Amino acid sequence: MSTPHHQSWFSRLAKFIAHATGRPAAFGMAAATILIWALTGPLFGYSDTWQLVINTGTTIVTFLMVFLIQNSQNRDSEAMHLKLDELIRSLSGAQNELLDLEDMEEEDLDKVRATYAALAEKARLTLESRSQKPSQE
Repeated sequence: MSTPHHQSWFSRLAKFIAHATGRPAAFGMAAATILIWALTGPLFGYSDTWQLVINTGTTIVTFLMVFLIQNSQNRDSEAMHLKLDELIRSLSGAQNELLDLEDMEEEDLDKVRATYAALAEKARLTLESRSQKPSQE
């Protein structure tokens, strides 16, 4: 496991770009690029090349951003799982069996979900029965 001080070049680059592209200035730059492209349409006679420039540019940016977004989501998801795992592990009475739910098969997750849905329904019925009892004063 690497520490934040020893991140790979890709992790550092992905974090930097994800942070930078999430800023209003990045949106402004993208909008300005589209505006400039649109305004140059008459200059280039709305040619196929003029259209190809924006299509190619947006395709490349989208393609690369997919990988950066996935990297960011993977990192965030992993960190959240580790934090939740630590909370589960540290609570007395918690079910340590739940620590690796993200690695379970779909049918196993369905069984766990059904167990917790039944517990939630039982709790809901208990709450409803308490609220329907007249208060004793």
